[in-house]
Amino acid sequence: MKTALKWILRLLLLAALGIGGLALWKREEAGRLMAVLSLFSEKNIVRNFSNMDQIFLHTPLATSDAAISPLPYGTPITLPADVANWAAERAVTGLVILKDGAIVFEDYNADTNDTDLRINWSISKSYLSALFGILFAEGVFESLEDPVTAYAPELADTAYRNATIKDVLQMSSGVSFDEDYLDFFSDINKMGRILALGGSMDGFAGKQKTSFAAPGTEWKYVSIDTHVIGMVIREATGRPIAELLAEKIIGPLGLEAAPYYLTDGYRVAFVLGGLNTTTRDNARFGQMMANGGMWNRQQIVPANWVDASTQASAKTAPGEIGYGYQWWVPTVSAPGQFLARGIYGQYIYIDRINNVVIAVHAADRQFREPGIQAQNEAMFRQIAESLN
Repeated sequence: MKTALKWILRLLLLAALGIGGLALWKREEAGRLMAVLSLFSEKNIVRNFSNMDQIFLHTPLATSDAAISPLPYGTPITLPADVANWAAERAVTGLVILKDGAIVFEDYNADTNDTDLRINWSISKSYLSALFGILFAEGVFESLEDPVTAYAPELADTAYRNATIKDVLQMSSGVSFDEDYLDFFSDINKMGRILALGGSMDGFAGKQKTSFAAPGTEWKYVSIDTHVIGMVIREATGRPIAELLAEKIIGPLGLEAAPYYLTDGYRVAFVLGGLNTTTRDNARFGQMMANGGMWNRQQIVPANWVDASTQASAKTAPGEIGYGYQWWVPTVSAPGQFLARGIYGQYIYIDRINNVVIAVHAADRQFREPGIQAQNEAMFRQIAESLN
């Protein structure tokens, strides 16, 4: 009788622990979801963007004993008078400007500083493009015309069944995907909630069944295409993106602070928008691209990939901003002028003609207002030309 009672008590204890553990897990999920719902609120946005690791699951990009590379300071500059007003209007939190590879201006606002690891949002896509270019040169992929299903066969029953690697690099998959950040029920926001609740990004990609056009025929910015690039890389190499990016780019660049990726519940990196870095380290990455993929006498990204990926090769509408392989090409630009950009005002502007790099982190809640993008591009051109 006593033995039976002991077993009953043990079972009750285990059940209580299980229920408690489940409640804790659900509380963590609920906390992440609540944080997502207020992620962009005027009160919280700046703090949230510097502390995404307190809100989402995440994984560091370990660089072991990689030495910090020098990023010298040049002669400080006086910026055009209207830059300060622009920065205030656009809620710029971090601004680093390089001329000829040296810092000539650096400023942080709204209680942020040079050590903050800030969310890059879609700047992350351009980092992934650079990684793909390295792997392509190493022979991991035979051709950009390879179908994505050759590497990610689980997409065979989706809208990606006929898409090539080039199609997804150029945002030309033809997959129907609602990218409206301000619509609670849009696909991009559904994806954000999956991320917050620890779901599967691969599973979400596998549910994309409809297309608006045949692959390669029309351009439309759909962030899920970038996740598919990540799937292709992971399955071709058998390695996680965080590990590859750390080995191939982050370590060789000698970043000051180890970045981290937001992840889903399966530790899959949120490659389309989840890379967190300092503003100064984004400037390092931009200068490497300005150098044709070279950094500290080491060719990190193949020069031909830098050239190819930053050309306006996608079929964007006439007169609209151009797009390459996960890089933007401003409407008013010359060859060698391109940028990475993310929602809420994140930028790396690269001008290889004037050898100027401008890295921006921001919390601009008006980023989608008409004319804001063109205004930002004009400001970057103005700054670059003022340093000539």
